[in-house]
Amino acid sequence: MRVSDFSDGEVVLGHVINWLDIAVKEGAWEGDTTFFDKDGNEMPCHIKITPTRDKDGNHTGYLGVTSKLKDKTADDVRLKIGFGTKLFKWMVIMRLPFLSATFVPIFAGAAVASMLGYAVSWPWLGLTLLAGSLLHIGTNTSNDYFDHQSGTDELNYNYSNQGLNGGSRSIQMGLITPKGMANVAVATFALSAIAGVPLIIKSGMSILWLGLAGFLSGLFYTAPPFKFSSRKGMGELLIGLNFGPLMVAGSALVQTGQLLPEAFLAGLPIGLLIAAVVYMNEFPDHDSDRQTGKNTLIVVFGPEKARFGYVALVASAFISIVVMALNGIFPKLTLITLISAYFGITATTTLYKHYNSRLLQPANWGTIYLHSAAGFLFCIGIWLGTPV
Repeated sequence: MRVSDFSDGEVVLGHVINWLDIAVKEGAWEGDTTFFDKDGNEMPCHIKITPTRDKDGNHTGYLGVTSKLKDKTADDVRLKIGFGTKLFKWMVIMRLPFLSATFVPIFAGAAVASMLGYAVSWPWLGLTLLAGSLLHIGTNTSNDYFDHQSGTDELNYNYSNQGLNGGSRSIQMGLITPKGMANVAVATFALSAIAGVPLIIKSGMSILWLGLAGFLSGLFYTAPPFKFSSRKGMGELLIGLNFGPLMVAGSALVQTGQLLPEAFLAGLPIGLLIAAVVYMNEFPDHDSDRQTGKNTLIVVFGPEKARFGYVALVASAFISIVVMALNGIFPKLTLITLISAYFGITATTTLYKHYNSRLLQPANWGTIYLHSAAGFLFCIGIWLGTPV
């Protein structure tokens, strides 16, 4: 069991994560807090947390030893929850730190418009970012809800404390009820639609169809009856398309009023890299996904064989950038994107060594850094390079 299984979710966010960090740095952490017993009742406890390591000294997890305090009440040891933690709770519920997956393609669309001689409207770009972000949040929260309903997240004991895999864990930690999560999904999808109305008026029906495609594939990524994420590569494909060519093209459409071939092409490496992010995060989820019939590509091929798929995604992204730059589709300056290959190389090395252990986590983060760094460098190269 993990501390988050019997601790209040806000305590986990506000305190437990810090305790774990101290335990790693100082060798142990101990103190008093409240936990829940098997019946859900609060009880005062003393806990000592020590990090566990493998034979090579690598940190692999934690060992917690808990004893019930007989001379104190729950009120005596209940920890304070600050405003910052309550704000952070909503960041976790909506997975706001991962909105870079939306920012990169939308900025890329504006960069393509600029490259082709169009004046970029910053207010319209801001509204595009707002609508896209709300659609992304709706997708995140609906996926959490339906993964909870299917039991996938409950079975997952390889989840990350940072929300890299296994969902946000918001429902499992008690930060929000399943109904509350569903309400957030409905509200953010609705707000995205409202924000999209001016975009449709400005850019025409094409932006509606792109947005509708994003909504339906995002909702049914985990929702029945389609459950695209369970259909042997369909989920990874849809994420790559939605957060790649389709979103880049939609952003450029708002700026130019046209669906541009260059925008779809610019979305290709971006889509491949966001697919690589999702693909990497599926490795720790392999066991729980397999048990609940969520047939991701990692489940289909098995973790060991599936490693090559990650290499193929990352390599294809960089190859596409080089080919397009050398053929004059995009400025030569876009080759600065190759600098970010460092993150892909280190993530690949970690994946091949630790694909089946908790030591994989640096590769999960590395792939996120890869997508963000490559994406924004690619945008800079398009925007500031010599027009083609």
